[in-house]
Amino acid sequence: MSRLAGKVALVTGAARGQGAAEAQLFLDQGATVWLTDVLDELGEATAENLGPKAHYRHLDVTDPEQWRAVVSEIVDTHGRCDVLVNNAGVFELGSLDSTTLEAWNHTIAINQTGVFLGMQAVAAPMRAAGSGSIINISSIAGLQGAAMAQAYSASKWAVRGMTKSAAAELTPHGVRVNSVHPGLIETAMLEGFGELRATITERIPIGRTAEADEVASLVLFLASDESSYCSGHEFVIDGGFTL
Repeated sequence: MSRLAGKVALVTGAARGQGAAEAQLFLDQGATVWLTDVLDELGEATAENLGPKAHYRHLDVTDPEQWRAVVSEIVDTHGRCDVLVNNAGVFELGSLDSTTLEAWNHTIAINQTGVFLGMQAVAAPMRAAGSGSIINISSIAGLQGAAMAQAYSASKWAVRGMTKSAAAELTPHGVRVNSVHPGLIETAMLEGFGELRATITERIPIGRTAEADEVASLVLFLASDESSYCSGHEFVIDGGFTL
C-alpha cells in the first residue's frame, strides 16, 4: 500500500542529497512532490529524472515572497499542501573567534529564518484543511553543544524550539510539527567537516555514517498518517552518537 497516496508534499533543498532522497521516497509512496532549491539546473534535472509527479521551483528560503508564491501555486494547483519538509540548510566550520557576522547571518537566515518562513507559509492552508505534517530538519547539533559550529549549532537549536512552539499552536488544528535530528549523513554537506569527519565517525556506536535514504525513511514516517499521534517532538537518527 502506498503510504502517501494522494498527498502533496513540498521539500526544500531538494536538488540533491537528503532532500532529493526524500523526494524520491515520497514519490515512490504515491505523493506528488514539489522540489525547491536555488540550484536550478540541478533541481530541474532531478525533478525530470523523478518523473511527471515531480515539479521543480526556484525557492530562496530566506525570501517570504518566494515562499508565498510557491505555496500559492501548489494550493492553486492541488487545492492543498499536505506535507512540508524544511530540509534546506548550510554548514560552515568556524570557531567562536573566527566566525564573521556575515557568516553568522548567512547560516541563521537559511537554517533558522527559512524554517520559520516555511512554517508560516503553509500554516493557513494546512489549518484550513484541518490536517498536515511539517517536518523540520534539525541536527544532533540541536541536541548538544557542537564545537567549531557556532552559527550552525545556534540555528539547529532554534529549529528544535520553533518546532515545539509551532506544534503547540498548530496541533489543535490537525497540523503536526516535528523535528528530525540526523547525525553525519553521506551528502555534500559532510565535505564541510574536513578532518573532523574521521574523528566524529569513530564516536558513532554503529560505526558508520548514515545514508540519505535512511534519514528519508524516518521523514517518510512523519509525513505519513502512521505518525498521526506524533507532534512537537525530536526524532533522532544518529547511529547512537548522542547516547
